[in-house]
Amino acid sequence: MLYARIAGVASYLPDDILDNEMLSKMVDTNDEWITTRVGIKERRILKDPEKGSSYMGSQAVAKLLEQTGTKAEDVDLLICCTCNPDYRFPSTGSIICHDLGMSKAYSYDLEAACAGFLIGLQDGAAYIRSGLRKKVVVVAAEKMSSMTDYTDRATCPLFGDGAAAMLLEPTEEPVGIMDAQFYVDGNGCHNLIMKAGGSAKPTTHETVDAHEHYVYQEGRAVYKHAVTNMFNSSLEVAERNGLTMESVNWFIPHQANLRIIEAVADRAGIDRDKVLVNIEHTGNTSAASIPICIAEYKDRIKKGDKLLLTAFGAGFTWGAMYVIWDI
Repeated sequence: MLYARIAGVASYLPDDILDNEMLSKMVDTNDEWITTRVGIKERRILKDPEKGSSYMGSQAVAKLLEQTGTKAEDVDLLICCTCNPDYRFPSTGSIICHDLGMSKAYSYDLEAACAGFLIGLQDGAAYIRSGLRKKVVVVAAEKMSSMTDYTDRATCPLFGDGAAAMLLEPTEEPVGIMDAQFYVDGNGCHNLIMKAGGSAKPTTHETVDAHEHYVYQEGRAVYKHAVTNMFNSSLEVAERNGLTMESVNWFIPHQANLRIIEAVADRAGIDRDKVLVNIEHTGNTSAASIPICIAEYKDRIKKGDKLLLTAFGAGFTWGAMYVIWDI
């Protein structure tokens, strides 16, 4: 029986920092208001208007290939998880493959909002377990600043830019992506949405003037569903695999809001020392948040550690994943 092990992880964050003091000069807000509500002090921004999500994705994947000693031409498949593609078409994944010389890799984009990376890992693991692919790169790249309205004090403090990637390889050892459970509920569509720009509401002068090409979020509804659903899916995966919160070494949730993270961890009874958090200096990087966090803490994560990952995003779409670390 084949398993999909995680052979490496790498991340990329832009150099430019947008901190709360700088934001307070752009919109009616302040450091105390932001920190108290979401726990964010600063976020990274890709300022170059000619560079999109693919640029950050290529940087993360290049670092991953170097760290793992993997040749670009040996990669069989690249799955790009993003809700900020460079273009509606072609795929952002195809651009990353071209940039890095992945001449033999097939690629596609996957859009599942903030849960995208976990869905991508599940897809990649299925390719590995089936024997169809031997080296799969899953990358999340999110230029969230491209869809952030910096006149909206409720949403503009939340988001940052970044990318991260993992390499999946086959093994006969029971490690890597062990189990996952995902859900979707379209009733949440209008609570977290970009209202215009798609086929249902194409771009017009009116939609641009109405600021309908940015993130729209109804915070209270999102908070309520995020806490409940991340907790429930985490508990479901843990129970199905005989895990207790004491036996889990690291709990790594989507970095959307520090209050959501704390609420989920406390409800699950997970020791705060086991909860990996980096939102204070990255903000919400959507699908990229979990792998960016793992890359930051990878020196603390040991071989054989049991990881419980969970995410929630637009759709609503959410779920949890159980991973045994093997690096």
